[in-house]
Amino acid sequence: MPVLPQTETRRHLKLSTLNLTAELERLIRDIVARSTEFEHIAPEKLLVCVSSGRPGRGGSLAKIHPLRFAGGEKSVQRRRGRRSVLCTMPTITHQGEEMLYVIYFMIPRFLELSLQEKLITIFHELYHISPACDGDIRRFPGKNYAHGSSTKSYNERMGRLVDAYLELLPTRSALDFLEGDLAALRSRHGAIVARRLQAPRISLSPT
Repeated sequence: MPVLPQTETRRHLKLSTLNLTAELERLIRDIVARSTEFEHIAPEKLLVCVSSGRPGRGGSLAKIHPLRFAGGEKSVQRRRGRRSVLCTMPTITHQGEEMLYVIYFMIPRFLELSLQEKLITIFHELYHISPACDGDIRRFPGKNYAHGSSTKSYNERMGRLVDAYLELLPTRSALDFLEGDLAALRSRHGAIVARRLQAPRISLSPT
């Protein structure tokens, strides 16, 4: 087997590296472009990250952090016992844009899902984005304002949206990075990289 020069070896390894969060961002842009249910989303206002989670089926697969309160407000007054405090969302910027949402995918748990389950998880988080895409979450009527009547019904709807999206794809090659678990991806790529970010924290100040 011929040995590549050192510069060629580096180039080969760079080409084989999987940037997981970049691929997820590319996929989200495509979903927004093809699916009318998500046409209100501004992909440049979403920051995709990964977070560590234990292997296995228990626990969260992904989570979304809105960076605005209800109505797109960055700060709100809240009562803490007898005190009134001002709650302010943090400012997170990326490539010169102020972000409205941070979406985390739990690794390796997310990667242990089937392709269909991974897509449902992605759609699940995107559907949480407010129809106004103002940094708040979509709010359903009633006590369970995040998922509506039930999380099961919510995910069943996401499954139908995924099926509709897949029918629009001329080819599924763009989904190859979602095929297989972490071990399978490592066997196909020289390296896997992804963006990490500490979970946003609301600041509190007395008023």
